[in-house]
Amino acid sequence: MHPSGPKRTKGTVGTPEEGRLDDRLRQLGQRIDSEIAELRGPAGKSSLNSEAAGSAYGKAARLASEFVAGILVGGFLGWALDQLLGTLPLGLIVFTLLGFAAGILNMARAGRQAQREAEKDRRG
Repeated sequence: MHPSGPKRTKGTVGTPEEGRLDDRLRQLGQRIDSEIAELRGPAGKSSLNSEAAGSAYGKAARLASEFVAGILVGGFLGWALDQLLGTLPLGLIVFTLLGFAAGILNMARAGRQAQREAEKDRRG
């Protein structure tokens, strides 16, 4: 006897439970294949455009970095102004909030631009 149990060759069924498991695995494989075929569409091309997905991730990363940069620059400017004027928390708070607002405006502007481009693509 094999140390890990009875030795099986490919395609053989040992117990009834293993037979049911093999049937379930085969059915699952068929379902996966049919889902993949459905996603690829009739021409066999993928409907999931990886280039568009990469572009979307790039845009999201750019927006996130602009948002964080706005907050950091605002905070730094507020801190520097506070150091010059001796009003430590006031400038830091005000300019950090202004940086936050600038980040939100940049994200809204980019969202409107993306929406216009999507509408243009749908029409044309």
